[in-house]
Amino acid sequence: MTSMTDDIRLVVLDMAGTTVADGGLVEQAFTAAARHLGADPDQMIDHVRATMGESKISVFRHLFGDESKAQEANRAFEAAYAELVDGGRVHALPGARETIEKLQSDGRTVVLTTGFARATQDAILAALGWQGLVPLTLCPADAGGRGRPYPDMVLTALLRTAAADGVRQVAVVGDTSYDMLTGVRAGAGLVAGVLTGAHDADALRAAGATHVLDSVAQLPGVLA
Repeated sequence: MTSMTDDIRLVVLDMAGTTVADGGLVEQAFTAAARHLGADPDQMIDHVRATMGESKISVFRHLFGDESKAQEANRAFEAAYAELVDGGRVHALPGARETIEKLQSDGRTVVLTTGFARATQDAILAALGWQGLVPLTLCPADAGGRGRPYPDMVLTALLRTAAADGVRQVAVVGDTSYDMLTGVRAGAGLVAGVLTGAHDADALRAAGATHVLDSVAQLPGVLA
């Protein structure tokens, strides 16, 4: 019998918490955004932590209700996060780049996804020297505006790369419950959670993880 990991052709990898360490910059940038709008970040931070991995604009819509305030908060968040990135506050998680290169040398296509806006994603890629590392990077706007936990970015990766014949040949890897739910909703053949980010093993499994890994560095071995 063929294992579901035997024919994975497309690997959709999350960035912050999965392949990229940002040292809690999301919370710092959120705090700056909340204060920019005159809100108390301490009253909102639990929701931010619980929804790590979700599209940031969706989080702000929930917190502020009003669309214009949500958009203003999102812009303030992105500006604060970009400033922290420019200050050298992000780095690749151990083995992340090597994992991406190994997956691609094995003939698999890798796509990097994020809940951040395109400008922030590009700033992170530039800070890491990862421009051109993979054939495609996606943010929610690239997939019609809906980020996690919707399956849109995964399905967009499949459509744009044409790397797989169907969703069962796709692996989705991330550090949050929202990443896992995205993989499940996309019908991915492998949905792997990593323990280097926001959520623990129980939360990842409860959201549908088929595998829980200490880090993304274990992924090539799982797929081998």
